[in-house]
Amino acid sequence: MAMNLFIFGLGYSAKGIAARLARDGWRVEATGSDGTVPFEDEGAVHAALSRANAVLSSVPPNREGFDPVLDRYGAALARSDRWLGYLSSTGVYGDAGGAWVDESTPVGTGRRSARSDADLRWLELGARVFRLPGIYGPGRSALDRVREGRAHRIDIPGQVFSRVHVDDIAAGVTLALNAASSAPSGAYNLGDDYPCSQNEVIEYACRMLRAPVPPMQTIEQANLSPMARGFYAENRRVANGKAKRLLGWRPQYPTYREGLVACLERDHEAR
Repeated sequence: MAMNLFIFGLGYSAKGIAARLARDGWRVEATGSDGTVPFEDEGAVHAALSRANAVLSSVPPNREGFDPVLDRYGAALARSDRWLGYLSSTGVYGDAGGAWVDESTPVGTGRRSARSDADLRWLELGARVFRLPGIYGPGRSALDRVREGRAHRIDIPGQVFSRVHVDDIAAGVTLALNAASSAPSGAYNLGDDYPCSQNEVIEYACRMLRAPVPPMQTIEQANLSPMARGFYAENRRVANGKAKRLLGWRPQYPTYREGLVACLERDHEAR
């Protein structure tokens, strides 16, 4: 029997998940500009939910700090025993001063209080909550920033980040769906095995493209957006052991190096 997934918000990561599941024989419906169901059409959404074996949301909190999916459709989701998933952010952990964080680390202390609130609300519904660090992949990587002249090297000694390739997100969510009876609800960090500075990633991308390395700058000199400045205000390493133990997940791209090589190969194939 065909399995049906309904996605709230068909964004970059959700498209990767949808494509992977479609190859596995799933039928996927979704809201979003590239989706098939208008979010505001409650009749159409409820009809799609009635067909769904699983529901995944990738919709972040809105500007007012509320989760639009839970605010409009939370009651219907709470009444269901279907599989629920939510794409969250490791930003819920806040600044750890470069230390490791895992799913037992308290949340809600960072700049993303609205995201933390949504994360906890989905957990209360019994969802599998996938906490994601910096997401990259084809068309959205350090290679693209270098090509477009948007790459920066910021002089913050000891600053590290975790990241994850979009294909590894799709693999983790697929494993959680396929192991629905054995993989408990709760939070799962999906990040690669090698947290490191963003400067290291940019330098590697420049070498791959034989491009000049951008100069080292302070945050003020780089004239970063408020969102980017907030990104650099937090420093942590994200542990992925729970997803490995309970889902059998292993990142196909355990470091940014393998991931960027795959992105460059994909670029060449597309030309």
